[in-house]
Amino acid sequence: MALPILSVSRKKRSRPSLRLTLGTASALIGGGVVAYSILNQLTSFSLPVGANLIPQDAVFAVSVSTEPAQWQQLRDFGTKDTQIVLDRNLGEVRDRLLTNNGYDYQQDIQPWVGEAIAFAFLSPEATSATPPKPVVDSGTTTPQSVVMVLPVKDLQKAASLLAKPKSNKQGDWVERTYNGVAVRETKNAATGTYSATLLDGHFLVIADNPKATEAAIDTFKGKASLATIPGYQENFRKISASHPFAQFYINVPAAAKISTSSSTRPLSAQVLAQLQHNQGIAGTMNLESQGIRLKAISWLKPNSDRVLTVENRAGKMPDRLPAETLMMVSGGNLARLWQDYVLTSQNNPNAPLPPEQMRAGIKSLTNLDLERDLLSWMNGEFSLAVIPATPTKGASADFRAGLMFMVHSSDRASAEQSLAKIDKAMQSQYQFKIQPTTLNGKPVTNWVAPYGTLAATHGWLDNDIAFLSLGAPVTEKIVPEPTTTLASTDLFQNTVPKEPSPNNGQFFLDLERTKSLPLPILLSDQQAILAPMRSIGVTAAVNDAHSTQYDIFFSLKKAQ
Repeated sequence: MALPILSVSRKKRSRPSLRLTLGTASALIGGGVVAYSILNQLTSFSLPVGANLIPQDAVFAVSVSTEPAQWQQLRDFGTKDTQIVLDRNLGEVRDRLLTNNGYDYQQDIQPWVGEAIAFAFLSPEATSATPPKPVVDSGTTTPQSVVMVLPVKDLQKAASLLAKPKSNKQGDWVERTYNGVAVRETKNAATGTYSATLLDGHFLVIADNPKATEAAIDTFKGKASLATIPGYQENFRKISASHPFAQFYINVPAAAKISTSSSTRPLSAQVLAQLQHNQGIAGTMNLESQGIRLKAISWLKPNSDRVLTVENRAGKMPDRLPAETLMMVSGGNLARLWQDYVLTSQNNPNAPLPPEQMRAGIKSLTNLDLERDLLSWMNGEFSLAVIPATPTKGASADFRAGLMFMVHSSDRASAEQSLAKIDKAMQSQYQFKIQPTTLNGKPVTNWVAPYGTLAATHGWLDNDIAFLSLGAPVTEKIVPEPTTTLASTDLFQNTVPKEPSPNNGQFFLDLERTKSLPLPILLSDQQAILAPMRSIGVTAAVNDAHSTQYDIFFSLKKAQ
């Protein structure tokens, strides 16, 4: 049985009746041309390599290009340290499946492999004869079984490699049959059981666990694969690209379950239950002349009780910020964003800003209720930005910037009542001087610290946009509106994606000018990863009631 290329199939159309009038026939011909054009675009779409061989419950799957030109283009970016990190991470999987078993990719694989190969990390259930025992606060993570799917471009060379495997000092190669398919295996004291099989002459499957190979064979024979996951094909089509460098899929519920079972800070049952509404996250990465573009999409399960609100009304805040803005994050509805965040962060020990702490902090600082007194009128577009202050004579040479928050208010009267309460709390609890004044003809209110330093300013723009600046004085940068805006700069336009449009939020970070900022450590080797980056831009939009799409661009420096 030949394995078909997984793509959108054409539907058969019946012949038009001879009784049709000439005009109707012409209309059909014209419509056929349009239909053919659309179908031609659809049929050019194909799923990531291995999508119909990798079991549906895989935790993570990624396909990467084998084209040397693309890998050279990737290496043209970055620094020596970046390339060391890249080589180390790629080498871990390569060594696990190839090098440790006597194979060299360039010599043994590259001559016959197709344009891309895939790796998949399987769930414990897929590679265990008995259900895995729950791990409680172990602090360690059991390595997931890995399957490598290699499309065969030259069957003779691939079959020859499998027929005459490399000699293994640790054990002999043996052949067995599973579900009608020949499987070759060898046991290695260092790497365990190594397994390989050739599926119908189209794919060579290699795994570090015999159960993983069996799972791939079962999938090949008709068991549920990644390609049959609800929304998988539809959502990959939305982010498809010509000759992508890489594509990936994350099974959100499975990943969360494994993460919490092996963590010293496990997710609560409530958080896990909320994550079960999510189906997955998919992404497509392309290399461009100035950096890397990542198109991603996340979607919910079709039977999920949770639905998304399609409300893409952001995009105006970058026109209110000055050109020198260093960082900006914006969104279309702050109140709804908070509600969505609470769903997966409430009682989540790994949340960067636990909702409970946020509520308690606002209550302690201002004696206001976060949801009732503040977010209730913050249901419009908002932005949070870092803006450098204008250098003054004699000022410290250290980095100085202010934090600027702006939000479109749906109820100015309620907003002013809340701001008045905050002013009162700042005055009574922290001895700030509350000084109403004007700035460039606009009324503003300053908070002056007991030692005489201006600490914050709040006011209004266009009657319905409230702003609050903290830290170094930067209010004069937005009052009046800047003559040269962030949105008009070449850096912003070349970094922040224009699609999807309309959008529900954007992110911009000028990394070259923020190196002195104390950025939180989120990744190992973070310094090496960020070193070649000029800037990062993100644009997001809610597609429909079940999916959200992201376009991300990393502007990179060329290697020296």
